[in-house]
Amino acid sequence: MAKTATASAIDIIETWRADGIRYVRFELPDMHGTSRTKIVPIAQAPGYCEEGLNMYGGAAVLDSRSDVVPGTLYHEEIGYGDQRLMPDPETAAVVPWAEATARFICDSQFVDGEPLRALPRYVFRRQLERCREMGYEPVLGFEPEFYVLNTDGTPLFSGYQIFNPVRNTYHPMITELVDHMNAFGIEIITANCEYAGSQWEINFRPGAGLAGPDNAFSFKNATKEIAYSHGLNATFMSKPFADSAGSGCHAHVSLTSLDGGENVFGDDSDPQGMTDLCRRFMAGQLRHAGGMYTLLAPTVNCLKRRRTHTFSPTNISWGPEDRTAFLRIKGGSSASRHIENRAPTALSNPYLVGAAMLAAGLNGIEEELELEPAAAAPAEEDPSKEPLPTSMREALDGLEADAKLVEALGPDFVTAYTTMRRYELQRFDDHVTDWERQEYVEVF
Repeated sequence: MAKTATASAIDIIETWRADGIRYVRFELPDMHGTSRTKIVPIAQAPGYCEEGLNMYGGAAVLDSRSDVVPGTLYHEEIGYGDQRLMPDPETAAVVPWAEATARFICDSQFVDGEPLRALPRYVFRRQLERCREMGYEPVLGFEPEFYVLNTDGTPLFSGYQIFNPVRNTYHPMITELVDHMNAFGIEIITANCEYAGSQWEINFRPGAGLAGPDNAFSFKNATKEIAYSHGLNATFMSKPFADSAGSGCHAHVSLTSLDGGENVFGDDSDPQGMTDLCRRFMAGQLRHAGGMYTLLAPTVNCLKRRRTHTFSPTNISWGPEDRTAFLRIKGGSSASRHIENRAPTALSNPYLVGAAMLAAGLNGIEEELELEPAAAAPAEEDPSKEPLPTSMREALDGLEADAKLVEALGPDFVTAYTTMRRYELQRFDDHVTDWERQEYVEVF
Protein backbone atom coordinates (compact mmCIF):
# COMPACT_ATOMS: atom_id res chain seq x y z
CA MET A 1 0.00 0.00 0.00
CA ALA A 2 1.19 3.51 -0.79
CA LYS A 3 2.75 5.49 2.03
CA THR A 4 0.10 8.20 1.79
CA ALA A 5 -2.63 5.61 2.31
CA THR A 6 -0.76 4.12 5.26
CA ALA A 7 -0.37 7.53 6.89
CA SER A 8 -4.03 8.23 6.30
CA ALA A 9 -5.06 5.00 8.05
CA ILE A 10 -2.85 5.86 11.03
CA ASP A 11 -4.32 9.36 11.23
CA ILE A 12 -7.81 7.87 11.23
CA ILE A 13 -6.87 5.50 14.05
CA GLU A 14 -5.59 8.37 16.18
CA THR A 15 -8.89 10.19 15.67
CA TRP A 16 -10.76 7.06 16.69
CA ARG A 17 -8.60 6.69 19.79
CA ALA A 18 -9.43 10.26 20.83
CA ASP A 19 -13.13 9.47 20.35
CA GLY A 20 -13.00 6.45 22.67
CA ILE A 21 -12.71 3.64 20.12
CA ARG A 22 -10.90 0.66 21.69
CA TYR A 23 -10.98 -1.99 18.95
CA VAL A 24 -10.36 -2.03 15.21
CA ARG A 25 -11.59 -4.75 12.90
CA PHE A 26 -9.41 -5.68 9.94
CA GLU A 27 -11.86 -7.27 7.47
CA LEU A 28 -10.95 -9.38 4.43
CA PRO A 29 -13.71 -10.24 1.91
CA ASP A 30 -13.49 -13.93 0.99
CA MET A 31 -14.66 -15.83 -2.09
CA HIS A 32 -18.21 -16.00 -0.74
CA GLY A 33 -18.55 -12.32 0.14
CA THR A 34 -18.29 -12.97 3.87
CA SER A 35 -15.83 -11.30 6.18
CA ARG A 36 -12.71 -13.00 7.53
CA THR A 37 -11.86 -10.65 10.39
CA LYS A 38 -9.33 -10.05 13.14
CA ILE A 39 -10.08 -7.70 16.04
CA VAL A 40 -7.13 -5.54 17.10
CA PRO A 41 -6.86 -3.39 20.27
CA ILE A 42 -6.48 0.13 19.00
CA ALA A 43 -3.02 0.60 20.56
CA GLN A 44 -1.71 -2.13 18.25
CA ALA A 45 -3.51 -0.97 15.10
CA PRO A 46 -1.01 1.67 13.83
CA GLY A 47 1.78 -0.88 13.64
CA TYR A 48 -0.38 -3.23 11.58
CA CYS A 49 -1.22 -0.38 9.22
CA GLU A 50 2.48 0.00 8.48
CA GLU A 51 3.53 -3.64 8.33
CA GLY A 52 0.27 -5.38 7.52
CA LEU A 53 -1.69 -7.74 9.78
CA ASN A 54 -0.76 -11.40 9.44
CA MET A 55 -3.58 -13.78 8.51
CA TYR A 56 -3.46 -17.32 7.17
CA GLY A 57 -2.80 -16.98 3.43
CA GLY A 58 -5.63 -19.26 2.34
CA ALA A 59 -8.35 -17.68 4.50
CA ALA A 60 -10.15 -16.08 1.56
CA VAL A 61 -10.15 -19.22 -0.64
CA LEU A 62 -11.63 -21.63 1.91
CA ASP A 63 -14.75 -23.34 0.63
CA SER A 64 -18.26 -22.79 2.00
CA ARG A 65 -17.56 -25.19 4.91
CA SER A 66 -14.17 -23.53 5.48
CA ASP A 67 -12.37 -26.58 4.13
CA VAL A 68 -8.77 -26.13 2.98
CA VAL A 69 -9.10 -26.98 -0.72
CA PRO A 70 -5.95 -28.21 -2.51
CA GLY A 71 -5.10 -26.41 -5.71
CA THR A 72 -6.51 -23.01 -4.78
CA LEU A 73 -3.07 -21.32 -4.88
CA TYR A 74 -2.70 -20.11 -1.27
CA HIS A 75 -2.57 -23.31 0.80
CA GLU A 76 0.02 -26.03 0.15
CA GLU A 77 1.43 -24.01 -2.76
CA ILE A 78 2.89 -21.44 -0.33
CA GLY A 79 3.60 -23.84 2.52
CA TYR A 80 0.42 -22.73 4.31
CA GLY A 81 2.06 -19.37 4.92
CA ASP A 82 0.65 -15.96 5.81
CA GLN A 83 -0.69 -13.01 3.91
CA ARG A 84 -0.65 -9.40 5.15
CA LEU A 85 -3.91 -7.44 5.49
CA MET A 86 -3.45 -3.80 4.47
CA PRO A 87 -6.30 -1.46 5.51
CA ASP A 88 -8.00 0.72 2.92
CA PRO A 89 -8.53 4.15 4.54
CA GLU A 90 -11.50 4.82 2.26
CA THR A 91 -13.44 2.12 4.11
CA ALA A 92 -12.86 3.49 7.62
CA ALA A 93 -16.07 3.45 9.67
CA VAL A 94 -17.20 3.26 13.27
CA VAL A 95 -19.34 0.15 13.83
CA PRO A 96 -22.46 1.47 15.62
CA TRP A 97 -23.82 -1.93 16.73
CA ALA A 98 -20.55 -3.00 18.40
CA GLU A 99 -19.10 -1.41 21.53
CA ALA A 100 -16.21 1.02 20.94
CA THR A 101 -15.34 -0.62 17.62
CA ALA A 102 -14.33 0.62 14.17
CA ARG A 103 -13.28 -1.18 11.01
CA PHE A 104 -11.26 -1.16 7.81
CA ILE A 105 -11.86 -3.34 4.77
CA CYS A 106 -8.46 -4.66 3.74
CA ASP A 107 -6.57 -5.56 0.63
CA SER A 108 -4.05 -8.36 0.84
CA GLN A 109 -0.45 -8.94 -0.14
CA PHE A 110 2.47 -11.21 0.63
CA VAL A 111 5.47 -10.05 2.64
CA ASP A 112 7.26 -9.02 -0.57
CA GLY A 113 4.36 -6.74 -1.54
CA GLU A 114 2.88 -8.99 -4.23
CA PRO A 115 -0.94 -8.97 -4.19
CA LEU A 116 -3.04 -12.11 -3.88
CA ARG A 117 -4.47 -11.88 -7.38
CA ALA A 118 -7.26 -14.41 -6.86
CA LEU A 119 -8.97 -12.45 -4.09
CA PRO A 120 -12.35 -10.86 -4.92
CA ARG A 121 -11.54 -7.26 -4.03
CA TYR A 122 -8.40 -7.41 -6.17
CA VAL A 123 -10.39 -8.91 -9.05
CA PHE A 124 -12.87 -6.04 -8.84
CA ARG A 125 -10.06 -3.46 -8.58
CA ARG A 126 -8.65 -4.70 -11.89
CA GLN A 127 -11.92 -3.97 -13.68
CA LEU A 128 -12.28 -0.65 -11.87
CA GLU A 129 -8.83 0.41 -13.11
CA ARG A 130 -9.67 -0.78 -16.61
CA CYS A 131 -12.89 1.22 -16.53
CA ARG A 132 -11.08 4.38 -15.44
CA GLU A 133 -8.44 3.93 -18.14
CA MET A 134 -11.33 4.05 -20.63
CA GLY A 135 -12.54 7.31 -19.07
CA TYR A 136 -15.43 6.06 -16.95
CA GLU A 137 -16.36 5.60 -13.30
CA PRO A 138 -18.75 2.72 -12.59
CA VAL A 139 -21.70 3.17 -10.26
CA LEU A 140 -23.09 -0.06 -8.79
CA GLY A 141 -26.11 -0.83 -6.65
CA PHE A 142 -27.28 -4.11 -5.13
CA GLU A 143 -30.72 -5.19 -3.88
CA PRO A 144 -30.23 -8.05 -1.41
CA GLU A 145 -33.18 -10.11 -0.22
CA PHE A 146 -32.87 -12.20 2.94
CA TYR A 147 -34.83 -14.27 5.44
CA VAL A 148 -34.85 -13.64 9.17
CA LEU A 149 -35.28 -16.93 11.04
CA ASN A 150 -35.44 -18.23 14.56
CA THR A 151 -32.34 -20.07 15.71
CA ASP A 152 -34.06 -23.41 14.98
CA GLY A 153 -34.38 -22.34 11.34
CA THR A 154 -38.12 -21.64 11.39
CA PRO A 155 -39.59 -18.44 9.91
CA LEU A 156 -40.91 -15.67 12.16
CA PHE A 157 -44.19 -15.76 10.23
CA SER A 158 -45.62 -17.49 7.17
CA GLY A 159 -47.77 -16.53 4.21
CA TYR A 160 -47.34 -14.08 1.33
CA GLN A 161 -47.74 -10.54 2.58
CA ILE A 162 -45.34 -8.38 0.58
CA PHE A 163 -45.33 -4.67 1.54
CA ASN A 164 -47.65 -5.33 4.50
CA PRO A 165 -47.02 -2.49 7.02
CA VAL A 166 -47.25 -4.83 10.02
CA ARG A 167 -44.84 -7.31 8.46
CA ASN A 168 -42.45 -4.58 7.30
CA THR A 169 -41.55 -3.89 10.93
CA TYR A 170 -42.58 -7.25 12.35
CA HIS A 171 -39.43 -7.42 14.46
CA PRO A 172 -37.54 -4.43 15.94
CA MET A 173 -34.38 -5.83 14.40
CA ILE A 174 -35.47 -4.39 11.03
CA THR A 175 -35.75 -0.75 12.09
CA GLU A 176 -32.62 -1.14 14.18
CA LEU A 177 -30.79 -2.43 11.10
CA VAL A 178 -31.96 0.57 9.07
CA ASP A 179 -30.81 3.00 11.77
CA HIS A 180 -27.45 1.29 12.21
CA MET A 181 -26.80 1.24 8.46
CA ASN A 182 -27.46 4.95 8.13
CA ALA A 183 -25.12 5.62 11.06
CA PHE A 184 -22.55 3.29 9.45
CA GLY A 185 -22.51 5.37 6.27
CA ILE A 186 -24.69 3.08 4.15
CA GLU A 187 -27.66 5.21 3.16
CA ILE A 188 -30.88 3.15 3.18
CA ILE A 189 -33.46 4.18 0.58
CA THR A 190 -36.24 1.57 1.07
CA ALA A 191 -37.08 -1.27 3.46
CA ASN A 192 -39.97 -3.73 3.25
CA CYS A 193 -40.97 -7.32 3.79
CA GLU A 194 -40.61 -9.32 0.59
CA TYR A 195 -42.88 -11.85 -1.09
CA ALA A 196 -42.38 -14.80 1.24
CA GLY A 197 -43.10 -14.98 4.95
CA SER A 198 -40.13 -13.81 7.06
CA GLN A 199 -38.32 -12.46 3.98
CA TRP A 200 -37.17 -8.84 3.64
CA GLU A 201 -35.53 -6.56 1.10
CA ILE A 202 -33.60 -3.48 2.22
CA ASN A 203 -32.06 -1.28 -0.45
CA PHE A 204 -29.27 1.25 -0.13
CA ARG A 205 -27.95 3.98 -2.38
CA PRO A 206 -25.59 2.89 -5.19
CA GLY A 207 -21.90 3.64 -4.81
CA ALA A 208 -19.21 4.79 -7.22
CA GLY A 209 -16.11 2.66 -7.71
CA LEU A 210 -15.26 0.31 -4.86
CA ALA A 211 -17.99 1.80 -2.68
CA GLY A 212 -20.60 -0.20 -4.61
CA PRO A 213 -19.44 -3.72 -3.66
CA ASP A 214 -17.91 -2.51 -0.36
CA ASN A 215 -21.34 -1.31 0.78
CA ALA A 216 -23.03 -4.56 -0.25
CA PHE A 217 -20.36 -6.61 1.54
CA SER A 218 -20.74 -4.47 4.66
CA PHE A 219 -24.54 -4.59 4.61
CA LYS A 220 -24.76 -8.37 4.35
CA ASN A 221 -22.30 -9.02 7.15
CA ALA A 222 -23.86 -6.34 9.37
CA THR A 223 -27.33 -7.82 8.84
CA LYS A 224 -26.17 -11.19 10.14
CA GLU A 225 -24.45 -9.64 13.15
CA ILE A 226 -27.41 -7.48 14.14
CA ALA A 227 -29.84 -10.39 13.74
CA TYR A 228 -27.59 -12.54 15.91
CA SER A 229 -27.67 -9.89 18.65
CA HIS A 230 -31.46 -10.42 18.73
CA GLY A 231 -31.20 -14.20 18.94
CA LEU A 232 -32.09 -14.55 15.24
CA ASN A 233 -30.40 -15.76 12.08
CA ALA A 234 -30.47 -13.60 8.97
CA THR A 235 -29.69 -15.73 5.94
CA PHE A 236 -28.85 -14.75 2.39
CA MET A 237 -29.08 -18.39 1.31
CA SER A 238 -30.70 -18.30 -2.11
CA LYS A 239 -33.39 -20.93 -1.52
CA PRO A 240 -33.71 -21.90 2.17
CA PHE A 241 -37.16 -23.49 1.72
CA ALA A 242 -38.32 -25.60 -1.22
CA ASP A 243 -41.90 -24.32 -0.97
CA SER A 244 -41.09 -20.64 -0.53
CA ALA A 245 -39.60 -17.81 -2.57
CA GLY A 246 -35.91 -17.59 -3.34
CA SER A 247 -33.75 -14.61 -2.42
CA GLY A 248 -32.16 -12.59 -5.21
CA CYS A 249 -29.78 -9.67 -5.36
CA HIS A 250 -30.48 -7.69 -8.51
CA ALA A 251 -27.35 -5.78 -9.51
CA HIS A 252 -27.44 -2.34 -11.15
CA VAL A 253 -24.66 -0.67 -13.09
CA SER A 254 -24.09 2.56 -14.96
CA LEU A 255 -21.01 4.42 -16.14
CA THR A 256 -20.31 8.10 -15.58
CA SER A 257 -17.75 10.24 -17.37
CA LEU A 258 -14.56 10.89 -15.42
CA ASP A 259 -14.36 14.31 -17.05
CA GLY A 260 -17.81 15.73 -16.30
CA GLY A 261 -19.49 13.13 -14.13
CA GLU A 262 -22.51 12.74 -16.40
CA ASN A 263 -24.21 9.40 -16.96
CA VAL A 264 -23.04 8.04 -20.33
CA PHE A 265 -25.81 5.43 -20.61
CA GLY A 266 -28.81 7.76 -20.94
CA ASP A 267 -30.07 9.67 -24.00
CA ASP A 268 -33.55 11.22 -23.80
CA SER A 269 -33.57 11.78 -27.57
CA ASP A 270 -33.19 8.05 -28.24
CA PRO A 271 -36.43 6.01 -28.65
CA GLN A 272 -35.21 3.57 -26.00
CA GLY A 273 -33.50 6.22 -23.87
CA MET A 274 -30.08 4.61 -24.37
CA THR A 275 -26.74 5.65 -25.83
CA ASP A 276 -24.83 3.40 -28.20
CA LEU A 277 -22.30 2.95 -25.39
CA CYS A 278 -25.04 1.54 -23.18
CA ARG A 279 -26.12 -0.85 -25.91
CA ARG A 280 -22.57 -2.11 -26.35
CA PHE A 281 -22.19 -2.60 -22.61
CA MET A 282 -25.40 -4.62 -22.56
CA ALA A 283 -24.31 -6.62 -25.60
CA GLY A 284 -21.10 -7.50 -23.78
CA GLN A 285 -23.03 -8.84 -20.79
CA LEU A 286 -25.23 -10.90 -23.10
CA ARG A 287 -22.18 -12.21 -25.02
CA HIS A 288 -20.49 -13.34 -21.78
CA ALA A 289 -23.61 -14.36 -19.83
CA GLY A 290 -22.76 -18.07 -19.89
CA GLY A 291 -19.22 -17.42 -18.69
CA MET A 292 -20.16 -15.02 -15.91
CA TYR A 293 -23.15 -17.01 -14.65
CA THR A 294 -21.21 -19.04 -12.09
CA LEU A 295 -20.34 -15.76 -10.34
CA LEU A 296 -23.97 -14.63 -10.30
CA ALA A 297 -25.39 -17.94 -9.04
CA PRO A 298 -22.37 -19.58 -7.39
CA THR A 299 -23.82 -22.63 -5.57
CA VAL A 300 -26.05 -25.64 -6.11
CA ASN A 301 -28.67 -23.99 -3.96
CA CYS A 302 -28.62 -20.82 -6.05
CA LEU A 303 -29.80 -22.76 -9.09
CA LYS A 304 -32.88 -23.92 -7.18
CA ARG A 305 -34.07 -20.32 -7.14
CA ARG A 306 -34.08 -20.13 -10.92
CA ARG A 307 -37.52 -21.17 -12.14
CA THR A 308 -39.95 -19.65 -14.65
CA HIS A 309 -42.72 -17.44 -13.25
CA THR A 310 -40.53 -16.43 -10.29
CA PHE A 311 -38.99 -13.27 -11.83
CA SER A 312 -35.64 -15.07 -12.00
CA PRO A 313 -34.14 -15.22 -15.52
CA THR A 314 -33.77 -18.56 -17.28
CA ASN A 315 -32.33 -17.40 -20.61
CA ILE A 316 -29.93 -14.83 -22.09
CA SER A 317 -32.20 -11.93 -22.97
CA TRP A 318 -32.99 -8.30 -22.35
CA GLY A 319 -36.10 -6.19 -22.18
CA PRO A 320 -36.96 -2.59 -21.31
CA GLU A 321 -39.34 -3.44 -18.43
CA ASP A 322 -39.36 -7.23 -18.33
CA ARG A 323 -38.81 -8.84 -14.94
CA THR A 324 -38.13 -12.23 -16.55
CA ALA A 325 -35.19 -11.03 -18.68
CA PHE A 326 -31.51 -11.42 -17.82
CA LEU A 327 -31.03 -7.65 -18.32
CA ARG A 328 -33.42 -4.74 -18.30
CA ILE A 329 -33.10 -0.98 -18.62
CA LYS A 330 -34.02 1.14 -15.60
CA GLY A 331 -34.16 4.81 -14.70
CA GLY A 332 -36.77 7.46 -15.33
CA SER A 333 -34.43 9.96 -16.97
CA SER A 334 -31.15 9.98 -18.88
CA ALA A 335 -29.34 11.01 -15.70
CA SER A 336 -30.52 7.86 -13.90
CA ARG A 337 -30.43 5.39 -16.80
CA HIS A 338 -28.76 2.13 -15.83
CA ILE A 339 -28.69 -1.60 -16.53
CA GLU A 340 -30.16 -4.12 -14.11
CA ASN A 341 -28.84 -7.68 -14.12
CA ARG A 342 -31.53 -9.88 -12.57
CA ALA A 343 -29.55 -13.11 -12.33
CA PRO A 344 -27.45 -12.61 -9.16
CA THR A 345 -28.72 -14.41 -6.09
CA ALA A 346 -28.57 -13.13 -2.53
CA LEU A 347 -25.70 -15.52 -1.83
CA SER A 348 -23.54 -14.08 -4.61
CA ASN A 349 -20.37 -12.13 -3.85
CA PRO A 350 -20.85 -8.43 -4.78
CA TYR A 351 -17.18 -7.98 -5.71
CA LEU A 352 -17.36 -10.86 -8.18
CA VAL A 353 -20.76 -9.84 -9.54
CA GLY A 354 -19.46 -6.32 -10.07
CA ALA A 355 -16.22 -7.53 -11.65
CA ALA A 356 -18.10 -9.86 -14.01
CA MET A 357 -20.56 -7.18 -15.13
CA LEU A 358 -17.77 -4.68 -15.77
CA ALA A 359 -15.50 -7.20 -17.50
CA ALA A 360 -18.26 -8.32 -19.85
CA GLY A 361 -19.65 -4.85 -20.46
CA LEU A 362 -16.28 -3.23 -21.13
CA ASN A 363 -15.48 -6.02 -23.58
CA GLY A 364 -18.71 -5.09 -25.38
CA ILE A 365 -17.61 -1.46 -25.58
CA GLU A 366 -14.11 -2.32 -26.81
CA GLU A 367 -15.43 -4.69 -29.46
CA GLU A 368 -18.30 -2.35 -30.43
CA LEU A 369 -20.81 -5.17 -30.16
CA GLU A 370 -24.31 -4.59 -31.49
CA LEU A 371 -27.23 -5.14 -29.14
CA GLU A 372 -29.76 -7.69 -30.35
CA PRO A 373 -33.46 -6.77 -30.38
CA ALA A 374 -35.29 -7.04 -27.08
CA ALA A 375 -36.95 -10.36 -26.38
CA ALA A 376 -40.68 -10.68 -26.79
CA ALA A 377 -42.16 -10.18 -23.34
CA PRO A 378 -42.11 -12.18 -21.19
CA ALA A 379 -38.53 -12.99 -22.15
CA GLU A 380 -38.53 -16.33 -20.34
CA GLU A 381 -41.07 -17.63 -22.90
CA ASP A 382 -39.03 -16.60 -25.96
CA PRO A 383 -37.80 -19.92 -27.43
CA SER A 384 -35.20 -18.17 -29.60
CA LYS A 385 -33.12 -17.14 -26.59
CA GLU A 386 -30.22 -19.30 -25.41
CA PRO A 387 -30.84 -20.79 -21.96
CA LEU A 388 -28.57 -19.93 -19.06
CA PRO A 389 -26.52 -22.79 -17.60
CA THR A 390 -28.71 -25.31 -15.80
CA SER A 391 -26.07 -26.90 -13.59
CA MET A 392 -23.10 -25.82 -11.53
CA ARG A 393 -20.74 -27.91 -13.65
CA GLU A 394 -22.01 -26.33 -16.86
CA ALA A 395 -21.57 -22.86 -15.37
CA LEU A 396 -18.01 -23.54 -14.21
CA ASP A 397 -17.11 -24.99 -17.60
CA GLY A 398 -18.62 -21.90 -19.20
CA LEU A 399 -16.35 -19.58 -17.25
CA GLU A 400 -13.21 -21.55 -18.15
CA ALA A 401 -14.22 -21.68 -21.82
CA ASP A 402 -14.68 -17.89 -22.06
CA ALA A 403 -11.10 -16.87 -22.87
CA LYS A 404 -11.74 -13.13 -22.83
CA LEU A 405 -13.50 -13.28 -19.48
CA VAL A 406 -10.69 -15.41 -18.01
CA GLU A 407 -8.17 -12.85 -19.24
CA ALA A 408 -10.15 -9.97 -17.75
CA LEU A 409 -10.77 -11.57 -14.35
CA GLY A 410 -7.32 -13.15 -14.19
CA PRO A 411 -6.24 -16.80 -14.54
CA ASP A 412 -5.25 -16.99 -10.86
CA PHE A 413 -8.77 -16.12 -9.82
CA VAL A 414 -10.40 -18.52 -12.28
CA THR A 415 -8.15 -21.37 -11.11
CA ALA A 416 -8.82 -20.76 -7.42
CA TYR A 417 -12.53 -20.18 -7.88
CA THR A 418 -13.34 -23.13 -10.11
CA THR A 419 -11.19 -25.52 -8.04
CA MET A 420 -12.93 -24.42 -4.83
CA ARG A 421 -16.43 -24.70 -6.31
CA ARG A 422 -15.79 -28.13 -7.83
CA TYR A 423 -14.58 -29.33 -4.43
CA GLU A 424 -17.86 -28.12 -2.90
CA LEU A 425 -19.79 -29.81 -5.69
CA GLN A 426 -18.04 -33.11 -5.03
CA ARG A 427 -19.02 -32.86 -1.36
CA PHE A 428 -22.60 -32.26 -2.45
CA ASP A 429 -22.53 -35.25 -4.80
CA ASP A 430 -21.22 -37.46 -1.98
CA HIS A 431 -23.93 -36.36 0.47
CA VAL A 432 -26.76 -38.83 1.12
CA THR A 433 -30.02 -36.85 1.32
CA ASP A 434 -33.25 -37.39 3.28
CA TRP A 435 -35.01 -37.89 -0.07
CA GLU A 436 -32.76 -40.84 -0.90
CA ARG A 437 -33.36 -42.49 2.47
CA GLN A 438 -37.11 -41.98 2.22
CA GLU A 439 -37.11 -43.32 -1.33
CA TYR A 440 -34.94 -46.38 -0.94
CA VAL A 441 -34.31 -47.60 2.64
CA GLU A 442 -37.59 -49.37 3.40
CA VAL A 443 -38.69 -50.58 -0.02
CA PHE A 444 -35.32 -51.71 -1.25
